[in-house]
Amino acid sequence: MKTYLNPKPEQWTELAQRKTVTKADLNETVKAIFDDIQKNGIKAVKKYTHYFDGVSIENCRVTTSEIEDAIAQVSLELKNAIQVAAENITQFHLSQKEIPTKIETTSGVFCWRESRAIDTIGIYIPGGTAPLFSTVLMLAIPATIAGCKNIILCSPPDKNGNINPAILFAAQLTGVTQMYKVGGIQAIAALTFGTDEIPKVSKIFGPGNQYVTAAKQYAQQLGLAIDLPAGPSELLVIADATCDPEFVASDLLSQAEHGGDSQVILVTNSEEIVTKVTSAIESQKAILPRQSTVEKALENSRALVFQDIPTGIEFSNFYAPEHLILSIEDAESKIKFIENAGSVFIGNYSCESAGDYASGTNHTLPTNGYAKNYSGVSLDSFIKKITFQKLTSQGIQNLGPTIEIMAAAEQLDAHKNAVSIRLKKLQNG
Repeated sequence: MKTYLNPKPEQWTELAQRKTVTKADLNETVKAIFDDIQKNGIKAVKKYTHYFDGVSIENCRVTTSEIEDAIAQVSLELKNAIQVAAENITQFHLSQKEIPTKIETTSGVFCWRESRAIDTIGIYIPGGTAPLFSTVLMLAIPATIAGCKNIILCSPPDKNGNINPAILFAAQLTGVTQMYKVGGIQAIAALTFGTDEIPKVSKIFGPGNQYVTAAKQYAQQLGLAIDLPAGPSELLVIADATCDPEFVASDLLSQAEHGGDSQVILVTNSEEIVTKVTSAIESQKAILPRQSTVEKALENSRALVFQDIPTGIEFSNFYAPEHLILSIEDAESKIKFIENAGSVFIGNYSCESAGDYASGTNHTLPTNGYAKNYSGVSLDSFIKKITFQKLTSQGIQNLGPTIEIMAAAEQLDAHKNAVSIRLKKLQNG
């Protein structure tokens, strides 16, 4: 991690840069695969599964017997841990349910709003070296609470043509209705268009590598909704003399191990803290099995030393991190100054891993600075808000003249007449 001392505001844009990926060739690949799958359906999906994953799949859908076999492979210890996490995530997302409130804006004019679930949604769950069964909980639980009727899961198969058992256990636990052994660009394309085996969905959720991310963005261009713009994982830690350097180092490493394109940033008011945290990183990373991945991420990471913590918070708001840890004195009193962040972890014992797995908050969060204008996934991500209004005869008489004046001023006579004709009939009895 390179250290910067008291960087000036004019340097902040450069310091807030994430690692970029050349997208021209990537986008051409995505388009070609999408076009093929739109034309040739499940046949093309299986072709790309063989090409990218090195396995031939006869039936993409996971069968009941496959689910039962997978569940039997998951240890009781892990099952119990997943269930604890599921209970916490359920409790937090249940609290987000909105009770409709009917408001009488004018005497006889009633307005309210109600939620309706998105009928069919797709969730993409990465497999590979880090099968993210925790993301199944984060997406399927709020989808089930929202009332989504069809929750379609896609995850890449291993060399034996199977999905990781923990992913399937989490899926059946949380109400996923269909599971498919398909990953990568081909999974997103299949969910976008629908095939003979895989249904078309209305919205796609879930993280993925640069190929999946590009595929989701392309699906959005075709009119399909996605959860939020996504990129590599990132973490910013603000630390002062009250921090525990070993805790800070462990948090930075936990995020760096997601991938070589991940980014972690330490913001502090002390060079001594940087020295202590750097030393702790060196000793801790030496025993990590994903050490090479961590080292690549650290190459694109940095430590920033400001004169004071308020300036560090100002930089954090400029950076808009996916995850933000406040390892500072009286941390909770400082959250009123946090304007841009996906999820915030307060105090020395609030490790980012808690949010990733089991505290209850959702870990599907905006990256790449999108926390300035996007929220993380929540119950609202799986529903649509519909407004309702009801005008009584008294209501149209009370509000009608206002509508007539405004419609006339905009020269929309049919709008005005829709009110006038009602008022006239009421006046005539």
